[in-house]
Amino acid sequence: MTCVAASTPCSHSISRRASSKLALLTMAVLGAVFFASWCSMQMLIIEKNTRELEFRSAVAARVLEAKSRIGGEAACVAQLQADAPMRANSRIRVTTADNRLLYADPSTGIHALSQHVQTRAFKIDTPNAGGALHVDYTMDFGADARLGQLWAISLTLLTLVAGGAVGALTWWQMRRHLRPLRELAEQTRSISPDALHQRLSLDDPAEELLPWIEQFNAMMARLELSYRQLEGFNADVAHELRTPIAALMGHTEVALSRERPAGALREVLSSNLEELQRLSLMVNDMLFLSRADRGASARRGDRASLGELARQVVDFHEAPIAEARLTVAVIGDFSAAVDEPLFKRAVSNLLGNSIRYAEPGSRVEIHLEEDAPGHVRVVVENAGPAIEPDHLTRLFDRFFRVDDARCCDQDQQHHGLGLAIVAAIARMHAGRTMAESTEGRTRIGFTLAA
Repeated sequence: MTCVAASTPCSHSISRRASSKLALLTMAVLGAVFFASWCSMQMLIIEKNTRELEFRSAVAARVLEAKSRIGGEAACVAQLQADAPMRANSRIRVTTADNRLLYADPSTGIHALSQHVQTRAFKIDTPNAGGALHVDYTMDFGADARLGQLWAISLTLLTLVAGGAVGALTWWQMRRHLRPLRELAEQTRSISPDALHQRLSLDDPAEELLPWIEQFNAMMARLELSYRQLEGFNADVAHELRTPIAALMGHTEVALSRERPAGALREVLSSNLEELQRLSLMVNDMLFLSRADRGASARRGDRASLGELARQVVDFHEAPIAEARLTVAVIGDFSAAVDEPLFKRAVSNLLGNSIRYAEPGSRVEIHLEEDAPGHVRVVVENAGPAIEPDHLTRLFDRFFRVDDARCCDQDQQHHGLGLAIVAAIARMHAGRTMAESTEGRTRIGFTLAA
């Protein structure tokens, strides 16, 4: 187990943990099986020893009973002495009815016994030898006990060896099968901001790893796209800020180059104020887009007439509409709960865009219609130059302009965030944007969830 830092959890090796657990499990299972087999063997040996003791005791009883009938106690002793060499690892002891010792095998030599013994006591009726003989037949089963101990040691060693072997083989197999993960880790280490195009791949990918590889590659594709967009956005911001800043610096340097009357200085300050207002508007728009990108949602109020809100926007643009000699009509209506300031801002941006690009003397239409159950579509349509299909997909990108020549005079240029703000407002209302331009008519709008 490895701890990278005090604030991070300790890591562990999957292969070592899995191999150790499997080794312990193997030893536990084999130990239980071997213990059960050893207990069964012990029971079988004890049963065998008991039967053997009973058999020998029965033989000795028949022999002693037959000898006592023939020659009494003396014949029994003589027979026991004669059979003594054949009773190795056993011992017999005979007493009379009055508890007198009649015969006992010596405790040394072939009759020496260990602590692993069994004794069977039985009585022989001998009317010709004083009534009855009490016999204690003891057998030594030390050899079987040593065999059981040897078997127990062997099974224990076998269990430990098997557990160790299983653990080692499991660790080796785990290391072998986890090699693709190490390869993927090495590939991820090589990915840098300058190599976001790299993707994870394996020559022989495992089925379980394919979803992870696919998801990671999809994430890298999104990250690469976002990174490229961020780079482009930074470049666009620098480009857009450079022009007004250069103008401010130029006007100020000219004003400071020589003495000027108060009226001239007032004109310079007024011009600089206009540029600063444009910069402030651009910064505010960028902050708004940043909040939208972080997941800000619209603050919906009570249900309101979207047609009435659109007409308020038309009234606000009355002066530029008249200057462009346009007529504006609001077609349709819909009642929905929306963030009214954001909705009017989106419609205002769309209408301002149409005013700049519409043919003078034409009609601009604001359509409010149901897009799907629970969704409304807001579209601003105007007559004007067609937009190339390749440009339609980028209309809502930040700082994107189709063609500055199509628009207005250089002093009326906008900073290219209007339609990007429309897209952000649509997202904040769980909607989307749309744009189409065919046969001299351009329709740009958005949808929102009512």
